[in-house]
Amino acid sequence: MNWTVYLSGEIHTDWRKQLEDGCAEHNLPITFTSAVTDHEASDAAGDLLGTEHANYWRDHKSAKVNAIRSRNLLENCNIAVVRFGDKYKQWNAAFDAGYCAALGKPYITLHDQQIIHPLKEVDALAMAWAETPAQVVDILNYVVNKK
Repeated sequence: MNWTVYLSGEIHTDWRKQLEDGCAEHNLPITFTSAVTDHEASDAAGDLLGTEHANYWRDHKSAKVNAIRSRNLLENCNIAVVRFGDKYKQWNAAFDAGYCAALGKPYITLHDQQIIHPLKEVDALAMAWAETPAQVVDILNYVVNKK
């Protein structure tokens, strides 16, 4: 079976690459998908529909255009990994985790101990919480390879 793993959340570190490299080292049959991680492109997605002068409407249109991609990828993944960094608030990642929970889609949260408290509800519905990308790789290796 080829697994599809959706990567959600923080875009300022190389955690996605660490996961992809770690899974490649184990030859795991995983295809990774993700929302658009180019911040400027994501923010401008609604501009495809015309220029907006009010930030609210620009953001609103961009969120909807981006959701065409993210909803489809989330609905079709086998597992999601939701990364929360400590520098920025990842509201979109929290939304993705909630969407996974509503769909009954298993997800793994990835974050440091310092933000356990604000993520307690998100973590409560996760199938696992990891602190490092290496731990996520170990979980994926177990899920994919153990019989």
